[in-house]
Amino acid sequence: MSGHGAPRTEQIDAQGLNVVVVAGQWHDVITDGLIAGATRTLEAAGATWRLVRVPGSFELPVACKAALDAGADATVALGVIIRGGTPHFEYVSAAATDGLTRVAIDTGKPVGFGVLTLDDERQGLDRAGLEGSKEDKGAEAADAALRTALLLRDLRA
Repeated sequence: MSGHGAPRTEQIDAQGLNVVVVAGQWHDVITDGLIAGATRTLEAAGATWRLVRVPGSFELPVACKAALDAGADATVALGVIIRGGTPHFEYVSAAATDGLTRVAIDTGKPVGFGVLTLDDERQGLDRAGLEGSKEDKGAEAADAALRTALLLRDLRA
């Protein structure tokens, strides 16, 4: 399981940070779990947040860029891409990953990466932060976005 070796983190104070959670609409049980984990983390840290939905993971980069350009301090990108029998999986996975990386670099603002690239639905259920899940990738993506936004704020002070 990919969570092995994850750092232990302490609660942070993210009051004053404005975060937009951008989530795809595919595989709603898994995606809803990711959203719940992200929003729990944002609320616990005191960040201001809102949720926007996009059709799929391919659309995550453009929506994250728009949110950051409009003044958000960070975004949390959440999506689910499950391998099928065609190369579509590789194209969408690469486009979402490369696009979100470019958004973060071009804007100089963090994009928490919560896009699950999976071989099957079971892997997603194990990572979605649902009851019985082994990991909570939505919470991890939100935490990473908040910590990076706070770090960047300190570096720029």
